[in-house]
Amino acid sequence: MINNKEFTKRLQNVIDFYGESASSFAEKIGVQRSSISHILSGRNKPSLDFVLKVLSAFPEVELYWLMNGKGEFPSSKDQTFQEPISEVKKETTPKEDISSSETDKPIERIVIFYQDGTFKSFEHS
Repeated sequence: MINNKEFTKRLQNVIDFYGESASSFAEKIGVQRSSISHILSGRNKPSLDFVLKVLSAFPEVELYWLMNGKGEFPSSKDQTFQEPISEVKKETTPKEDISSSETDKPIERIVIFYQDGTFKSFEHS
């Protein structure tokens, strides 16, 4: 069980660390401004979806730290997955090979994460 008051302090710490206002933070993670306000005031508890959006938009935030205060922020673990775009592009699979992956499942959504903490989601229509 998370301590809502402590979670609120950690969330405010994240917002302050990135120099965001509550409005700009809400925009970056893709939630209503009122959601941030209600969580920061203690009126509402954060949903799992909210927490996942924070983690997705701000990869330096660790889940265990955000939820329980254990660990550190910003994350100091070696993030070797952040390769230059040119190197990642060389290793990607051609479009026709993507849908015929090992599981033979169709792709539902592709998410691209940018270094500034934003992301774009492309859904199969």
